[in-house]
Amino acid sequence: MLRSAAAHMDADMSALEAYAERAGSALACAYSSSAEFDAALIAARRAAGIYGPKRRRRRMLVTAAGIAAGLLAIFLII
Repeated sequence: MLRSAAAHMDADMSALEAYAERAGSALACAYSSSAEFDAALIAARRAAGIYGPKRRRRRMLVTAAGIAAGLLAIFLII
């Protein structure tokens, strides 16, 4: 019975040491700041296509067409 308890205690100590090692490595972070983490997260999401295509060019063309139509209307009124 005494040997069984000692073996059980050794097994528990081994398991505890293994858990402590894993816990120590889990606290390590690959990023030095939250800004660096956010930048990596956004880059990964862009690469995955989550944010979709950029629509700046279309918006700029629509705005330019609206301004041109407005100027044309003013020119025709005058």
